[in-house]
Amino acid sequence: MDVIVIPKEKAVFWMDANGRWCNEFGKFEKKKIIDYFNRSINSDEDGYFVCQEKEGFVEKVYFRYMDTALFVFDVRFRDPIELVLNTGKEIGLDPEKLWVENDNLYTVAGKDRIRFSDRALMKIAGILEERDGALLVRINGKVYGIPEKKNEQKMDS
Repeated sequence: MDVIVIPKEKAVFWMDANGRWCNEFGKFEKKKIIDYFNRSINSDEDGYFVCQEKEGFVEKVYFRYMDTALFVFDVRFRDPIELVLNTGKEIGLDPEKLWVENDNLYTVAGKDRIRFSDRALMKIAGILEERDGALLVRINGKVYGIPEKKNEQKMDS
């Protein structure tokens, strides 16, 4: 099947810093379309893209994003705790891979930087605590420090 590649400079949509899809008319509002775009996120050595099969070809559209293209949208309190990403992928919570940057909570999976959405933060709030200005997470009775990094947020262009 032929592949048509659209570079991010020519994409008519992008993802904002809070993981919302946007175009020239504003934020996407139809949940079905948002979910479709999120499930379609992939990456390769050239960056993040959405991909779809069309009539006899595959369209691969790289897109711009603020900060990151991957977000934790849900948290499932199982053993181990599971993080559900905007793509639908599930990963285990590794407390040693958490950090705070610009008042946002992040984790990493492989080379992918993943930001917690506001909803996911509300769900995980019960296991977070602050002590002497340090943010901590408590999992199975063990407390882990969450380091803070400074101002590295940027627009992927």
